[in-house]
Amino acid sequence: MAFGQDFILKGFGDNEGLRDYAHAAKTFLTNGYQFAPRSKYLFHVYFTINTAYIPALRTAFGDNQEIATIGLMVKNIQLPNYNISVETMNQYNRKRLVQTKIDYQPVQVEFHDDGGDLVRDLWYSYYSYYYKDPSQKYDNLAPNNGNLGPLVATPNGFNYNARDTYAATRSVNDWGYIGESYTDGSNPGGKLPFFRDIRIYGIDQHKWASYVLINPMITEWQHDTYDYAQGNGTMSHRMTIRYETVKYGAGAIGDVRPDTNVVGFADPSYYDTVPSDITRPGSNAKVLGQGGLVDAGIGIAEDLASGGVAGYVGAAQKAIAAYNTYKDKNLASIANKEIQQSATTIAKGALPAAQRAVIGTAGQKGILDGVFFPTPPKGDNRAVAPTTTELGQQILTQGTVR
Repeated sequence: MAFGQDFILKGFGDNEGLRDYAHAAKTFLTNGYQFAPRSKYLFHVYFTINTAYIPALRTAFGDNQEIATIGLMVKNIQLPNYNISVETMNQYNRKRLVQTKIDYQPVQVEFHDDGGDLVRDLWYSYYSYYYKDPSQKYDNLAPNNGNLGPLVATPNGFNYNARDTYAATRSVNDWGYIGESYTDGSNPGGKLPFFRDIRIYGIDQHKWASYVLINPMITEWQHDTYDYAQGNGTMSHRMTIRYETVKYGAGAIGDVRPDTNVVGFADPSYYDTVPSDITRPGSNAKVLGQGGLVDAGIGIAEDLASGGVAGYVGAAQKAIAAYNTYKDKNLASIANKEIQQSATTIAKGALPAAQRAVIGTAGQKGILDGVFFPTPPKGDNRAVAPTTTELGQQILTQGTVR
């Protein structure tokens, strides 16, 4: 059980009887919510499109950021399911079970029908990559296939209304599935898959658990239904996919944005990475800043100074939160990284007036001078500790604090 947790559950009395609330707390809160159920809405999806080997797709989807945006349009997605074939055999009339094969069941994905046509473009690019049907012009309009652009330049378009069953010649003969490569059909290995994989990440307590669907293919695509009766409804797209196998993974959410462990997650272009105003002190793995270690220390001191039971409980809660946050962290590494990130701002003196008054600037004493940055008494000729601004300038030239 996490530090201090048992004390909080028992309260301040001597009664250690296990009641219902304590049973649930001991089960689901132990070791940092180790056994608490995962939430359905905390997930991230990344579609790995084969842009590395298919030039047309590299042109269509450009960079990883646009591909990562597709995952943000996922409304819900099933996790993989398995069907294992088991035969019943007779061993001198004793029933014995023998496994023969495993089948990977289809997975359904539902997307928001976004106003920017991102999901429609994804489908149309897939559709036109595998099938010739969308490449023929109609109504003299350019056959733009999602983001792929014009595929052919037929001047007048194809006459879909004409009947050419017994015609001596046909203007178009390419329909249905395209077995060759998109460009010239010269790929000796056959047609490469559109998707390399689909990565589904479940996120919980700063950790992730992944399911990677290998070489998925769309077996069914459904657009939604417009309906006047649904005044509060939103449009969506649904697809069903099959896949060849599944890979499992797990790990910790990184501190890089966008995250390098969970591909495409927490890109600042679409995610709010600013800590909440109600972040509990000690809950962020920082030394400085909101919710960091210094913030926790100030909060604990204030709670203890306030006195009373409420103050002691508040101090204990902050101490427990800080312990669970920092117990596996390297504080020196965290501090160095934060100082490096803040060095430029500090050196330029661009902090708000209130913060400059606390940490001090060049030629100006700060409130914390003599606490975090000790200064010698008046008349002492020993070296004076650098101000925060001078410290930032040193970091810019030397690289780190030791």
